[in-house]
Amino acid sequence: VQLQASGGGLVQAGGSLILSCAASGRTFSTYAMGWFRQAPGKEREFVATISWSGMGTYYADSVKGRFTISRDNAKNTVYLQMISLKPEDTAVYYCASRLKGSSEVAADYDYWGQGTLVTVSS
Repeated sequence: VQLQASGGGLVQAGGSLILSCAASGRTFSTYAMGWFRQAPGKEREFVATISWSGMGTYYADSVKGRFTISRDNAKNTVYLQMISLKPEDTAVYYCASRLKGSSEVAADYDYWGQGTLVTVSS
């Protein structure tokens, strides 16, 4: 599975962005997907995850109520809708996939995209 993240950019605090992660391969619908982020000088942290069916989602407390993860298995794409962005959301955002169930642990994921930079100005 190859993953290509896109949609990052510069946005003012309070603004919104939608990140996309396009996956190659015909088995996308069997993978749980996750979004992680890494801010400068910090470790990679969990943001959100979604089950293969899209029925199960889970969020980090820091983004709950502001971010929404979704997927379109027909398009082999997972999305991260982000609203009410804060400067502390500034980071490189990575999508990842794993064959087993959803997880908030980065080490559980098998494949990673290259990351897309989100910068939130105050």
